[in-house]
Amino acid sequence: MTITAADRELLDRPLFGLLTIPPGPQRLPAPRPVWFETTADGGLQLFSMADALKVRRLSADPRASFVVVAPADEPERWVSVEADVTVHDDGASELAHRLADRYWADPDTDEHRELLASFADPAKVRRIVLHPRRVTRGPAV
Repeated sequence: MTITAADRELLDRPLFGLLTIPPGPQRLPAPRPVWFETTADGGLQLFSMADALKVRRLSADPRASFVVVAPADEPERWVSVEADVTVHDDGASELAHRLADRYWADPDTDEHRELLASFADPAKVRRIVLHPRRVTRGPAV
């Protein structure tokens, strides 16, 4: 199953996605909210600092699940993805800047410029791509 045009209507909005990766020893899976965008080939991508625990875990076990839910004031709607994951050294800084424009009402503040500067060094940031192997959506009808 792949991401459909109807799924993209939800996924192309500036909503947070919940990313769940394989947990460490003695831990339960714990979703984390992330910024993301869809890719031209039907995947999803996000970025992370290169030294983040999620990057290390995904490098060791490249699988994740991801869910996006419509806001509470809208009719119930969600998309859930089970995916194989690849971690890339390229494109993360550009992705971070695109997503900042998408998610921040005003990316041109001192605080936001400082944060974006921390994403500018390609050696310090990674692009994480989710390649869907299963996509479900709801509500089921």
